[in-house]
Amino acid sequence: MQEPLISVKNLKKYFDVGKGAVLKAVDGISFDIYPGETFGLVGESGCGKSTAGRTIIRLYDPTGGEVVFNGKNIFALSRHDMSEIRKNFQMIFQDPYASLNPRMTVLDIVAEPLDIHKIYKSSKERKDRVIELLQLVGLNDEHAMRFPHEFSGGQRQRIGIARALALNPKFIVCDEPISALDVSIQAQVVNLLKDLQTKLGLTYMFIAHDLSMVRYISDRVGVMYLGHMMELAGSEELYDNPLHPYTKALLSAIPIPEPEAQRSKKRIVLEGDVPSPINPKEGCRFVDRCPYAVDRCKIETPEFIEHKPGHFAACHRIGEI
Repeated sequence: MQEPLISVKNLKKYFDVGKGAVLKAVDGISFDIYPGETFGLVGESGCGKSTAGRTIIRLYDPTGGEVVFNGKNIFALSRHDMSEIRKNFQMIFQDPYASLNPRMTVLDIVAEPLDIHKIYKSSKERKDRVIELLQLVGLNDEHAMRFPHEFSGGQRQRIGIARALALNPKFIVCDEPISALDVSIQAQVVNLLKDLQTKLGLTYMFIAHDLSMVRYISDRVGVMYLGHMMELAGSEELYDNPLHPYTKALLSAIPIPEPEAQRSKKRIVLEGDVPSPINPKEGCRFVDRCPYAVDRCKIETPEFIEHKPGHFAACHRIGEI
């Protein structure tokens, strides 16, 4: 069996929101990400997906748990040791309008990681590397001296991708990289990410709302709800045989491009809103919205266990429903 590139164990990230209240954004999730794969992470807004991604690469300091990369728990490393590991971790942000400095040229934006880690020996080497990166993402050298406001959303996201690739990272967290883009551009950006993965041997964690896009790009998919991992399986397995009631409800919302099949399809509509992640009660996080909940679900948090080879879920009633 291949060794995981990144192993996340019981990851927790809490925020103190005052008056003794604690917001449990990520509350004990565990999974592995293997070299060269795309691990998809889906769930409703506010379920902790982006916080999980940022904590894994230590943009946020964790509250608990560990992330093992190359045999080392990166949460235990000093700032100096972390700067070496940093080169291997990068992030593509959700909003290409907010994640690029409007006062910097594209050349300086893409070169910023090179400047921080002092990678180049001359300004010519720096510029050549930036132009090479721009060409890699489908832009060209004349774009280097322009500013972000001169580009469309899709082009800006390409600049963000070029910046993420500057240090030849092994692992990239894609934090909803297409949700702020026009639908006509989304497929282009996702195909670019897939091509780069094949060319450069990258490993992705792809965070998104769009379930059909996640199916297209991901090898395995994890489903989060209110800080907990509800289900995890290979992409096709999860979409064809969902075990958890929450996953079934999410997947029932995906439209089918056949009118007859779409009409006969049963839509599972969840009642109520996502509860607050501040001081959550014991028991299953999904209990208030689950049509199959029993008393045990309110008292006892279900374990996240393997029900079939490679297919994990956290529900007391799998096999009954």
